[in-house]
Amino acid sequence: MLKIMALPPFPVSTFKVCCSSSQLQLNQPHLKHIQNSGVIACLRANSKDLAIKAARAAISGGISVMEIVMSTPGVFEVLQCLVQDHPTMTLGVGTVLNVDDAKIAINAGAKFLMSPATVKGIIDDVQGHEVLYIPGVMTPTEQNLQILSAHDAGAKIVKVYPVSALGGTHYISALTKPFPHIPIVASQGITIDSIGDFIGQGATAVVLSDAIFNKEAMAQNNFDVIYQLASLAASQGKEAVQWKRSCMPD
Repeated sequence: MLKIMALPPFPVSTFKVCCSSSQLQLNQPHLKHIQNSGVIACLRANSKDLAIKAARAAISGGISVMEIVMSTPGVFEVLQCLVQDHPTMTLGVGTVLNVDDAKIAINAGAKFLMSPATVKGIIDDVQGHEVLYIPGVMTPTEQNLQILSAHDAGAKIVKVYPVSALGGTHYISALTKPFPHIPIVASQGITIDSIGDFIGQGATAVVLSDAIFNKEAMAQNNFDVIYQLASLAASQGKEAVQWKRSCMPD
């Protein structure tokens, strides 16, 4: 049986107390919601029914921003169901690779779209809409160029993936120095107890997948564990965001 233990508060010393006000310039409500949460729960499931039940458990645990990965069967139906039940939540679709899927997701109620790379057509398509597009920037040797190119093309926030392979919190810290004005989401391999470190080093938010939707819990339909993990993640995210804001100059 899986056991969930409460995490101690993250050490204040791990935080980079040099936040600039430009990092918190928010242009639209969904970006602001992601910034306030600090956590994006990433849900992938092998059935529509499992996805809905797992999502509800995470939402009950305090998750307020969630992406449903395109590989989930009936992904758009899952999204529609959750949007109907939770109209004020920031719900989106992940691994969106083309404009057609982006349009279907938006029609189903997606507030944001996420891709593993930058899809120019999607950036162009969401211009002028409240839907937020979060493109991925991946190649280490060309990271700065990709971030700048995505931002110049209209992306208001970017996703650094796979962050653990690129250097984790140290890499996020390095990226925020030349790009303090571009919100960055850290994704891949992030645990609940490292949320504070990533946000403290400059990330706007982190993506948590297995850390919330634990594979064993999903296989066993153990939604109590998912609820507990979601509750821990949500509280750690909010605490990290509050601390980050407290270090900012007035």
